[in-house]
Amino acid sequence: MLKKIIEIDQYLFIKINRDSSNDFFDVLMPLLREAKFWIPLYLFMGLIVWMNFGKKIIGWILFAAATAGATDFISSKIFKPFFGRPRPCADTEFATQVKLLASYCGSNGSFTSSHAATHFGIAMFFVLTFKHFTSKFIYLFFAWASAVCYAQVYVGVHYPTDILGGAALGIITGWTTAHFYNKKVGGLH
Repeated sequence: MLKKIIEIDQYLFIKINRDSSNDFFDVLMPLLREAKFWIPLYLFMGLIVWMNFGKKIIGWILFAAATAGATDFISSKIFKPFFGRPRPCADTEFATQVKLLASYCGSNGSFTSSHAATHFGIAMFFVLTFKHFTSKFIYLFFAWASAVCYAQVYVGVHYPTDILGGAALGIITGWTTAHFYNKKVGGLH
């Protein structure tokens, strides 16, 4: 069963990493996974909260940062060492099939994707803390997280199951921190 899952995972990886390759994505995807590309969105969200809720931004930022920190810690310090799965670009038996577009491959393991965990965690936190404020376009945060995650596979540093595992970790963590923030701190009202 595990062998079949790995085969499907590698097949999907090849479909995304090599078979869907094009000149535009070859430029865009490495950028999409870089902090300098997505930090402005998160700063903008902080500005929105500050403009609409004033001092409530302090607790909101602390919980958003806790969400990011927790997802990264669990993914990087617990899951990756526990599972010990090499990244596709570092897997000695598979690396020759990888079109690596990232500036580095990374040696800290593949499962789960910390990018996926962090971005989906933040997306879930944003959705659940902003849902009382607005419903327009709120689920675009998940589209953003999905785009960042797709880039992880496209550039050759993660398998699709790494993304799914990271997304699940992020959603659970984001739900937990948002639930605590909304119930115990009072949320954004």
